[in-house]
Amino acid sequence: MPSRSSARLAALIVAAVCSATSAVVLTSPAHADSVRIHDVQGATRISPYAGQKVTDVPGIVTATRTYGSSKGFWIQDPTPDDNPATSEGVFVFTSSAPKVAVGDSVTVTGTVSEYVPGGTSSGNQSVTEITKPTVTTVSTGNAVPAPVVIDRHSVPDEYTPAGDTAASGSVNGLTLAPSTYALDYYESLEGMNVQVADTRVVTATDRYSELWVTVKPREHRTHRGGTLYGSYDSQNTGRLQTQSLGATADFPKANVGDTLEGATTGPLDFNQFGGYTLVASTLGTLKSGGLQRETTHKQARGELAVATYNVENLDPSDATFDKHAAAIVNNLQSPDIVSLEEIQDDNGAEDDGTVDASQTVNKLIDAIVAAGGPKYDWRSINPVNDQDGGEPGGNIRQVFLFNPERVSFVDRAGGDSTTAVGVTEVHGKAQLTASPGRIDPANAAWANSRKPLAGEFVFRGKTVFVIANHLNSKGGDQGLTGQYQPPVRSSEIQRHAQATEVNAFVKDILSVQKNANVIALGDMNDFDFSGTAKILEGDGELWSAIKSLPKSERYTYDYQGNEQVLDQIMISPAIRRGCDFEYDSVHINSEFNDQISDHDPQVLRFRP
Repeated sequence: MPSRSSARLAALIVAAVCSATSAVVLTSPAHADSVRIHDVQGATRISPYAGQKVTDVPGIVTATRTYGSSKGFWIQDPTPDDNPATSEGVFVFTSSAPKVAVGDSVTVTGTVSEYVPGGTSSGNQSVTEITKPTVTTVSTGNAVPAPVVIDRHSVPDEYTPAGDTAASGSVNGLTLAPSTYALDYYESLEGMNVQVADTRVVTATDRYSELWVTVKPREHRTHRGGTLYGSYDSQNTGRLQTQSLGATADFPKANVGDTLEGATTGPLDFNQFGGYTLVASTLGTLKSGGLQRETTHKQARGELAVATYNVENLDPSDATFDKHAAAIVNNLQSPDIVSLEEIQDDNGAEDDGTVDASQTVNKLIDAIVAAGGPKYDWRSINPVNDQDGGEPGGNIRQVFLFNPERVSFVDRAGGDSTTAVGVTEVHGKAQLTASPGRIDPANAAWANSRKPLAGEFVFRGKTVFVIANHLNSKGGDQGLTGQYQPPVRSSEIQRHAQATEVNAFVKDILSVQKNANVIALGDMNDFDFSGTAKILEGDGELWSAIKSLPKSERYTYDYQGNEQVLDQIMISPAIRRGCDFEYDSVHINSEFNDQISDHDPQVLRFRP
């Protein structure tokens, strides 16, 4: 999934003004004599007053935001109408620190705007705001309207309506049905004071002092306390992002399975990074769920242990080498082969033409030895500079680590960054034309993306073919909370083409040697139920071994409250049919606030 650091910076700039590029302006009806907040909000996602000036809109100040570039305050009408589709709260964008206080009764004159976090091209829903305000304080010290309680009873089980086909699939013009759809329900509360209580954390606190809770404790619960994203129709309606209006230093450092006990109360906002967000004036008290990092079983003498691990843009300047090494030695029990993804070149993101990663890899190998692990050997192929995507200048690539005391690598000359590896038949057995080699690197499927690394290994006299993958990122896909429903997953077009290439290569091996031991593993950047996975599996050439686990254990990544599969180890029929394998998704990162990578490693143990 895409890094949010650069996007965050851009968002701070974009949010500084309600610019024309991020506002939806519609022709409004005639101005009413007395406009209240529910009139401003209307019964759809777009205000009927968008682009128009409104005068003396009354409300009680429920919260103020004095930090960042989206400064302002929320007001709520203490006298609601009888339409559940119309919100009674709205954000007033002041651009500088607001001069009102919670409990003030005010009237606001200003222009109604539909601000789209991230800009209109993001596909996000908009936030109805009053901008360029003139604020009059009528009285102070008033009671804040009681919060609307959001819980498992109030949130519908169906996630979203289908968008209007005449509007490119947008839901913006549809009348809200808050008793039917979760997204409509949350939209009907936009800007209002809301409350959740005793909620379980389903995505750990991140670097931006955000976490996700669920108000539906039984909704697709995983065995360690998260919420599983198990299909495109299981968006999980109980998820809600939580931030704080207080100091970030005071924000709880929560892990999955922890609980925010008591009430968490504040206005319901919508932001670029996760959609509907409870911006808390009052936070519940963190209670630890006691979650511990997992440790897999040590492979037996006759078992080959193969792992995949995305180490998240590792370069020599990082301070995580010792922690990654400890994870590989202790939590993964020193696998015989480790496919590493996101190994950067020797100077990281500095874009000066450097492509070699020897310093990065050897620093990790040395750290593994220091942690009590084996002295791994390694193989990789340097990419062409700036041609494999990822962080600019970083030149990420896949790397094979292998324990030479347990497994040998078959070196066969000819593999380089631009030469395609092939398959030949030698004495009735499949053999790679180059080892290591890259799969069809000139193919358009791999444009600005990592090329698969293929290698030939021998374990106890048996050949094992391993293909290390890092498929096209999901960056650019429309979000689950966006205005376009169902969201378009544009990134999978390239990923499907890549999966087709990998499957074809596996077919080449199996057409020569039907019983070949083939493993295609890595960060597939797609779900176990996805079209990408189905293409990789083909007609049985491969099978995603994570499906051998109970459903509640099938996840490698935690994103916006949804635990999901991105990393997979796929096996050929010879490995699967023997039924003599074990699979483990080793949860050491994705559920923790102090993660060293955003991915959990995967381990397969089998007897070739």
